[in-house]
Formats: sequence, C-alpha cells, structure tokens
Amino acid sequence: MRPLKGITVVSIEQAVAAPFATRQLADLGARVIKIERPEGDFARRYDQAVKGLSSHFVWLNRDKESLALDLKKPGSMEVLRKLLQGADVFVQNLAPGAIERLGLNPDELEAVNPRLIACSLSGYGRTGPYRLKKAYDLLIQAESGLLHVTGTPDTPVKVGISVADIAAGMYAFAGILAGLYQRERTGKGFHFEVSMLESLAEWMGYPLYYGAYGGEAPPRTGAHHSTIAPYGPFPVAGGQTLFVAVQNEREWVRFCQRVLENPSLAEDPRFSSNPARVKHRPALEAVIREVFSSLTLEKAVNRLEDAGIAYAEMRTIQGVWDHPQLEARQRWTKVGSPAGDLRVLVPPLLSPEEASFAPIPEVGAHTEAILRELGYSDEEIRQLEASGAVGRERRT
Repeated sequence: MRPLKGITVVSIEQAVAAPFATRQLADLGARVIKIERPEGDFARRYDQAVKGLSSHFVWLNRDKESLALDLKKPGSMEVLRKLLQGADVFVQNLAPGAIERLGLNPDELEAVNPRLIACSLSGYGRTGPYRLKKAYDLLIQAESGLLHVTGTPDTPVKVGISVADIAAGMYAFAGILAGLYQRERTGKGFHFEVSMLESLAEWMGYPLYYGAYGGEAPPRTGAHHSTIAPYGPFPVAGGQTLFVAVQNEREWVRFCQRVLENPSLAEDPRFSSNPARVKHRPALEAVIREVFSSLTLEKAVNRLEDAGIAYAEMRTIQGVWDHPQLEARQRWTKVGSPAGDLRVLVPPLLSPEEASFAPIPEVGAHTEAILRELGYSDEEIRQLEASGAVGRERRT
C-alpha cells in the first residue's frame, strides 16, 4: 500500500507548478481530483509530441481523475464545495486574486472544512507590490537572479527545464505532507502559500550569499563551475564530451599524475590551489583540452577511473532514455493514456514494485462518476451539463 492511500486531494490546477505537486501526491497513493475548465488544462495543448499528446501533460497528470468544471457557471461552486467538504487537501494555482473572487479565501475554506490542508501556489505571493503580476517560469528565472549566473560571459541562458515551477511544486508537496502530519497531532487543517519567486530564490543558494557578501556574483562560465576548477566539459577524440569534477587538492594531484600524466603541473604556482586554478582557468583548460583531445572516450574514462576522479558523459535525451543505470534499476514503467500505453519513469520515492499508475485522463473523464458520488441525480447532471457548468469526456 502506498503511504497516502485514503487521502483525497482536490486541485484547481493548470500548467506545471500545481500539477507537479499533486502528481507527487498521486504517486504516493492519494486520490487526486483534477478540476479543469471544460476545454481542459491549457498544458494539454503545449505540443503534440507524445503520440499526439502534450509532453507536459503526460509528465504531470497520470493517476489523476479529471472533473471538467466551469467555476463561472451556476451550480459549479456547489459542486466544488461538496468536494471540499470531503477532501483532505486543496491545491490551486489560479491567476492572482481569482480564488478570492470565488469566495474561497482561507477563512471561507476553514468554514467549509476545518480539517482541510489548503495550498495556494502563485508567482509572487498574495501580498506585496508584485502580488497581481502574472508569472511564468522564464520570468521568475529572471527575477530570482538565476539568469544572472547562468550562461556564458556574454549571454545569459535560461535553464532548459521549468525549474521555477518545479521548485514551487516541490515546496508545495513538502508543505502538504507536513500539514497532514500536523493535522494528525492537532486535528486541524491550515492554509499556506508557496510562491515561485521565493522557491527559486531559496534555490539560488550559494550564488546569492557569495555575491551579497563577496561583493560580486559568481561569473557566468557556461557549463564550467564558476568557483571550482577543473570542473566542466572537455571534448575527447571522436567528438564525445566528458564532464570532469576535481573537488580537492588530493584529487588534483592524482588528476595531474594519472590522467594528464604530467605530475609537475600540480606544483605549478598558477594551479597549486583551487583559487589559483580559477584565476588562471583559460591556461588550465587549454592544457587539459590538449591532453583530452588526444584520448578516445574509453581511454579517458579508464584514466579517470584509475585516478578516482568524478566524471560523466554528456548524454543526449535519447541517451538518458536508454541510460544503462536507469535500466538496471528498473526505473521505467508503463502508464495508460488516450494514445495508448506510454513509457514513463518510476518516481524516485517509489520502488519499481510499487509503480502502478492509473491512466492519464481525458478532459472530464471522471465528471459523471464524481457527480454521482456527490449525490447528484441523472436529471441534476443533465442540468449542470446544459448550463455549461460541467463537461463530459472528449478527445482534445
């Protein structure tokens, strides 16, 4: 049995941050009821790369039930309140101010269900001068300073994944777990909020403190580490690239002796300490590139293994899809979808034996079943459909 079996989550969610949080809950066994507009979460239409389905939606929405509900239409809020009365967790990432306009601020949610753990995700939080600003992942990468330290000296570069959304989603997930634990001791629920800006600002970690106290931010150094050297990519013969990470002076000496086969380099004053190596990075990397460019991938790997130096291959997306370590640890499983079975990663918190998921749903695939569960009659369901308050399953 997965640990959250028996927990019901109601989520008014779209895009990435909230769906990422609730997918973690679903992976751990919670029942997640995803409330979508009748036209569906707009992330369903980001692309059609996965057999006609959106890659974002496939990643974020397995093991959920879809309830198509237009919260602006008569009767819809009654459906939502009935759901919340029996729920354990409520998650939402609507536009700024929308949840208050629906009459679901923290006090009103407590009146509906005093045991409810309620989490609101937003770009900047419910207060402050930025509270009404729209926020998307790249914009938060800019506001948090991430772009200031990511890229090359000439060009800032965005992180290639939705890192601000993921950061906020993970803090929401952790906060919900903490809330459920606290409720076991107090019997009471509570409301908390997570902002993308605050989440990613926390993840800025050492660059934030390094820059604030050191007088200047770590420089943008592409794929090389900004404050450790050598630490980054080096091409080998044949066109492949190895990433090498030397962490301390013992490793540096071994790297010179066994990988570069140039022991005297360790005593060169330009390279005798990490600060010196960082200061003289161009000269250092020129020496390393000269050696590595003459080695095949196999020979370079053998030398690094012999010296006990950390390294990695730069893999393509296909290389990750076929990664031997993921395969050996059985980190892949299958999940159903409107396009048939799809290969998906087993989440890190589960063993392969525990990884069995319900399909990725169509829009409104569970609307009728959920309404019946709430006590709605056939006639009442037809009325809700006629008013546009709810929608049935349809292919998007």
